Amino acid sequence: MKEYRLTDWLPTSKKEVELRGWSELDVILFSGDAYVDHPSFGAAVIGRILESLGLRVAIVPQPNWRDDLRDFKKLGRPRLFFGISAGCMDSMVNKYTANKRLRSEDAYTPDGRPDMRPEYPSIVYSRILKELYPDVPVVLGGIEASMRRLSHYDYWQDKLQKSILCDSGADLLIYGMGEKPITELTERLVAKGAPIQSHELPTDIPQTAFLAQAEGESSLPAAETLTLYSHEECLKDKKKQAANFRHIEEESNKYAANRITQRVDKQLVVVNAPYPPMNETELDHSFDLPYTRLPHPKYKNKRIPAYDMIKFSVNIHRGCFGGCAFCTISAHQGKFIVSRSKESILKEVREVSQLPDFKGYLSDLGGPSANMYRMGGKDESVCHKCKRPSCIHPKVCPNLNTDHRPLLDIYQSVDALPGIKKSFIGSGVRYDLLLHQSKDSAVNRSTAEYTRELIANHVSGRLKVAPEHTSDSVLNIMRKPSFHQFGEFKQIFDRINRELNLRQQLIPYFISSHPGCKEEDMAELAVLTKRLDFHLEQVQDFTPTPMTVATEAWYTGFHPYTLEPIFSARTQREKLAQRQFFFWYKPEERRNIMNELARIGRKDLINKLYGK
Repeated sequence: MKEYRLTDWLPTSKKEVELRGWSELDVILFSGDAYVDHPSFGAAVIGRILESLGLRVAIVPQPNWRDDLRDFKKLGRPRLFFGISAGCMDSMVNKYTANKRLRSEDAYTPDGRPDMRPEYPSIVYSRILKELYPDVPVVLGGIEASMRRLSHYDYWQDKLQKSILCDSGADLLIYGMGEKPITELTERLVAKGAPIQSHELPTDIPQTAFLAQAEGESSLPAAETLTLYSHEECLKDKKKQAANFRHIEEESNKYAANRITQRVDKQLVVVNAPYPPMNETELDHSFDLPYTRLPHPKYKNKRIPAYDMIKFSVNIHRGCFGGCAFCTISAHQGKFIVSRSKESILKEVREVSQLPDFKGYLSDLGGPSANMYRMGGKDESVCHKCKRPSCIHPKVCPNLNTDHRPLLDIYQSVDALPGIKKSFIGSGVRYDLLLHQSKDSAVNRSTAEYTRELIANHVSGRLKVAPEHTSDSVLNIMRKPSFHQFGEFKQIFDRINRELNLRQQLIPYFISSHPGCKEEDMAELAVLTKRLDFHLEQVQDFTPTPMTVATEAWYTGFHPYTLEPIFSARTQREKLAQRQFFFWYKPEERRNIMNELARIGRKDLINKLYGK
């Protein structure tokens, strides 16, 4: 077992900076999360990337924004810039439920304390630093900033918000996965020589956004530019906001995208096109940095719930080509799958096996979707021209390679390592990929073999899948496959369990109140899931989060791709009326459900749920 010293973590205090013998810092990072030195925590990744470039980096996790601001002053002024991340989740999703109730626990905080970060830390931290050090550049990153880079609907304030650059006063925003832009930014600043002033930050780095004077549009470097409706136009006309979003999503999912600009007041938000997807070597480099994989020693004897969930798991790829209408993964990580090498994965598994209290069981070998490892276009030149947000909806793209053999090889190689008793798959599995019939019989054999291997050896009692709904019209809006496919997969799952004498459960996830979903659809869902003998537990109300098709449809009342009107359950009464159908089996819900079915003219469903 490796013994760690305090200096094996990035410094978080003046004392730790002095232990390293440093008199000044190049970059100081502020994070809304606790500091866990692990590749699943964004601030740790950016810190380690900067460290690998030879910089002196410190991280201030969860600074106190309510007192005399000593946490913002304690490390002084960095030579290059301040970096800010609100954390691994949008702070408002982290803080509030779909019903806008305060959550009792913050999973990214020691002992789950719910009061250690403000609402919108990206804005709060930036404003404080700009007040204390007006001339030092502030660079925003992380999911909160990434998803709020242009005009976006904010569910918690129930209004259309400007780009987060306007409200925060930050000088530059890095969107998406930040390794490449932060590397180029830092190398440019180091070459320029420090100290750097705010106005000296470069504005031509891919995957960054900044504010310019509106009349400065003509002075932008030559590039294909897509101009959106202004923020003010979108405030007056929701259909224009819906139309904007289609362009934003398409550019996010293109291999070679355009620059996007949007006027806000007398300013111009400029979003430079993203980098092409990382390659295997670049992704391996990010994962192979010298993480301790442990929370900072300052949290000794404290539990960080999010860390407990992932400490014995290994992420094997990035990106997701599912394109689900309610999900932000492809908007942040991209739809193109970037996979780690087998060597890098096995190296990390060996490191996990050396952790204190590891008992031989990996909780997950996964990614945003568990079974997309090494999948991509057979002819990449076709992908380079494509702007479809999903490679598998409405049908699996004929150019998509759905071969599961590389993933089978990873599972078998990991399980053969000494100290590994079993590797489980905790990430959600795309069963539409498992049911897809390719023209290549060898690929189809690999899919059948993978399905059996998964069910036989990698389920810890329960396998998570996400049908999300039972209505084909709602599923089409969600960009999910027909519910018939869930039924097909359940038959395969049950058959393999019978053959192997296993008693494992399939745990389906469902959403109520998604745009396009009506009470009648939820009533049908109750009947269909009853028929399959499910008492649902993994359910949620749709929560509008920035930068998804579903959110824009919910807010504007128009589908961004068709600009046709679309119904959404918006009031508390409408949402509760839909949600109750998940729990048809609870005696206390029975009378309400029967009354509701009578009210909507579907008394026929009362018999199907409750008999005569």
